[in-house]
Amino acid sequence: MAEATTNQSTNLVEYTVSELSFALKRTVEEAYGLVKLRGEISNFNGQHGSGHCYFKLKDENAVIDALIWRSTYQRLKFKPEQGLEVVVKGRVTTYPNKSTYQIVIDDLEPAGIGALMALLEQRKRALAAEGLFDSGRKLPLPYLPRIVGVVTSPTGAVIRDILHRLADRFPCHVMVWPVRVQGETCAVEVAAAIHGFNGLIAGASVPRPDLIIVARGGGSLEDLWGFNEEIVARAVAASTIPLISAVGHETDWTIIDLVADFRAPTPTAAAERAVPVRADLHIQVTDFGLRILSHLRRLVEGQRNLLAALARGLPRRSEILALPRQRFDGASARLGRALGANAHAHCVALARSATRLRPHLVRNAVRGGRDRLDRLDRSGRRALGALVARSRQRIDARIQLLNSLGYHNVLARGFTLTRDAEGRMLRRAAEVHRGERLDIEFADGHVPAQADGGDRKATASPKRARARDEKQGTLL
Repeated sequence: MAEATTNQSTNLVEYTVSELSFALKRTVEEAYGLVKLRGEISNFNGQHGSGHCYFKLKDENAVIDALIWRSTYQRLKFKPEQGLEVVVKGRVTTYPNKSTYQIVIDDLEPAGIGALMALLEQRKRALAAEGLFDSGRKLPLPYLPRIVGVVTSPTGAVIRDILHRLADRFPCHVMVWPVRVQGETCAVEVAAAIHGFNGLIAGASVPRPDLIIVARGGGSLEDLWGFNEEIVARAVAASTIPLISAVGHETDWTIIDLVADFRAPTPTAAAERAVPVRADLHIQVTDFGLRILSHLRRLVEGQRNLLAALARGLPRRSEILALPRQRFDGASARLGRALGANAHAHCVALARSATRLRPHLVRNAVRGGRDRLDRLDRSGRRALGALVARSRQRIDARIQLLNSLGYHNVLARGFTLTRDAEGRMLRRAAEVHRGERLDIEFADGHVPAQADGGDRKATASPKRARARDEKQGTLL
């Protein structure tokens, strides 16, 4: 028996510490590749200088080391905090340097109401720091929207309450964008609905709403969690259409309530805030009409009394016309005497003028005028002759200049002028084409010609070229 025990001990495989550590590491990683673990965060001191996070996960009976790499930490939606209960997903492995096992976390989510509240507060602080909750960026709600867009579940009681309340207060056109109001896809669908309403174009076949209501009934924090997601908050903040948040009951508060332009405690309250009461508007308009009519009646009556008072202050017509009438009577009485005196004065003036007229004065005036007329006639004839002579001299000078500068003098010296069929003057042999009809002008007339097939690049002396042109003109 002792001999068998000795053989077994001598047949054991011998490992180094490193070999055993890495063998255990492979065994653990193969047995527990990816696990989901729930526990409380302990010994969390924030990020290490390298950017990684080291802490422990514990429950009532055990503790496990946890590690989050820096790249994973940066993309986590929820950051770990001391004392929070979380659910993590990761890979179990060992750390050979300390002979301990640990979990390398790939994803981390809060577990329980306390963790959700902590996550909610964390998001509130981050969004508030960006200014999404500021009242200065909130849009005013329209007083009387023509079209109301509702983002909610089409099968719940919420949409029926909203439609019923809108019909009671002020009937208007309602557009419903159906979404899931809880679950994993809730936040994505609600954000897409808000972006979809904002993407509509005014005046198109599908009208653009003037107001958006995001509504949901009451529920637990987990049920309303889709309206606490960051994607929904940013969609509400980016909306150019005024938006009313009506999520949950009066005591339920979500992030969308803080970002929305107006927070209604219930969906019914949202419908009441969206439109006024039509009957109240009718009464108010009627009251305004009666007040305007009463004001106009008082205004007309006051103007009538003012006009009557001003009329009483005016003098009577007889008093206004009395003085002009007296003046007219006095002028008419003096008119006969004034006409006689005027005629007598003109007769006296005419007689005085007649005494100054003598026949020899008229004859002298006629004789002087005839002499001036004769002198002017003689002067005009001399001036006209001189003008004609000067004009003839200028014309003769220009004719001599034209003759000296004209090309006919050049033709008279033996030169010719060649034109093509269209009358353009040809200056170079390269401008002449074979078979082209030409017109050659001499000093004594024109001769038609036709270009032959000779080489136009060949050159000749001016006399030989002129003799050739004259020969061609004679032949033609």
